[in-house]
Amino acid sequence: MSNLECFTKISTSVALTTLPEKFTFPFYYQPHPLAIAAATQLQQQLETLPLRPFDIPANDHRSGKMFGVLVVKNYQQQVGYLAAYSGQLDGNDLSIAFVPTVATSLAQDPAMAKESDIINNINGEIAALEASSELKVITRQLQKANEGFQQQLATQQSKMVASRKRRKQQRNEGLKQLSENAYQQLQQQLAGQSIAEKKQLQQLKQYWQAEIATLTARLSTLNSAIERLKKQRKTRSNKLQKKLFAQYQFLNAHGESKDLNTIFSDFALHTPPAGAGDCAAPKLLQYAFQHNLTPIAMAEFWWGAAPKSAIRHHKNYYPACYSKCQPILTHMLKGLAVDDNPLLTNPAQGKTLAIVYQDDDMLVVNKPAEFLSVPGKHITDSVYLRIKQQFPQATGPLIVHRLDMSTSGLLVIALHKRAHKALQKQFIERTVQKRYVALVKGKLVKDSGTIDLPMRMDFDDKPRQLVCYQEGKQALTEWQVIARENNSTRLHLFPKTGRTHQLRVHCAHKLGLNSPIVGDDHYGEKAQRLHLHAEYLALRHPVSDQALAFQVPADF
Repeated sequence: MSNLECFTKISTSVALTTLPEKFTFPFYYQPHPLAIAAATQLQQQLETLPLRPFDIPANDHRSGKMFGVLVVKNYQQQVGYLAAYSGQLDGNDLSIAFVPTVATSLAQDPAMAKESDIINNINGEIAALEASSELKVITRQLQKANEGFQQQLATQQSKMVASRKRRKQQRNEGLKQLSENAYQQLQQQLAGQSIAEKKQLQQLKQYWQAEIATLTARLSTLNSAIERLKKQRKTRSNKLQKKLFAQYQFLNAHGESKDLNTIFSDFALHTPPAGAGDCAAPKLLQYAFQHNLTPIAMAEFWWGAAPKSAIRHHKNYYPACYSKCQPILTHMLKGLAVDDNPLLTNPAQGKTLAIVYQDDDMLVVNKPAEFLSVPGKHITDSVYLRIKQQFPQATGPLIVHRLDMSTSGLLVIALHKRAHKALQKQFIERTVQKRYVALVKGKLVKDSGTIDLPMRMDFDDKPRQLVCYQEGKQALTEWQVIARENNSTRLHLFPKTGRTHQLRVHCAHKLGLNSPIVGDDHYGEKAQRLHLHAEYLALRHPVSDQALAFQVPADF
């Protein structure tokens, strides 16, 4: 394949555009003008495809896709770009010259195809056994047997309780009315009744336990066959997966090649996740290294309808994902001069922490935007550290609740353990009144509402969060419009739960407001700052129990 086959010249003039001194740090970046020009050109081509994202019916299961551009220089020092997409793309008659997948020999490997067929056959056997009428019948019989046993057992035990009461009453009456001889005969008669009832209970238990044991054994035999097939499938799948991952060979700027198994062995996640190696960024760099093209800048953008859980907006730029791409790109970027990781730079440098309220028990501070609440993995400067330095006599955990690093506003600090316990109890019991102000993109039609979208961590792309109805925790937000300004809306947000990134996700997600907060670099578009501020707090003093309320207006 010629190195010009996937090389596309940027149509806009680049003569006056200064090339970046370093390559893009792929996990947190502002796209370079050259990358934006390349992305715009690719987007114009995507608009010409037969099925555009906005033509997909609302009930269609498909969502959009991540695309990437890599600005490169060829051997003639011409500047152009390469294009790629993450995963697979429907249609083989695309007119766009996307770079190929990294593991191009997979389809031609007969041994892997044969093994894949075997695994598919095992899947069919498992599905057939799990759907068999015998399994369904025995499962139903076992359920009915357990229900019948419990029902008859309860009936017999109730009968025995009533009989015991009756015998006790007969003994008491006989003791008063009968002669000693007659009373002894009554005792023997009643004891016989008790023994007979106990035997009946024992026989009942033996009958049902034998019946249940027989059904359980039959069900176990069927389930064992299914489990054996599943273990066989897992063993074969793991072997096939390792062989598959070995086909993904990635170069770096030094010309060193490593496969996925080797790359991920050095990371905590030793086994590559599904889809690793098929993302846009590794494809682009691999093609560039293979064809002696010099990487200059890179950008990835979402094209099309948003997925159900993650937040993606059409044409917005997004960083490379951590779980799949970080290990691969860490290897591939060796030998390139790469921009510094901005997340390693202390964002609180030169910022002051204003104290809004102070007494012997607690503080309320106004945290600036881009200021950590607690020490991070790489940066220790934070509200916690500043308070620890300013109040060395303070004891206990200090921090009662947190704000996102990018969110500004009111934060409560406890100066001793008793105060911390009392304040934390109020937050746990949700008796603290909180109000945020936010500026969101676009003009909202409604004036108020409630958002109820459960959330969990996106483990493939930390620290971003997902909307997840299966495993997510309840997240509830009330909102009210304050004003509509140009192409934005100012809101009051009232979080009724305290999930990570709750307000940001609820504003940005298509099932929420579908309007990202201005400056949201995780779920929208980066700006000078995140326009989200915790402006009001009302709670009770941890010692005096006096009602307290604090308000600090936003600076945006």
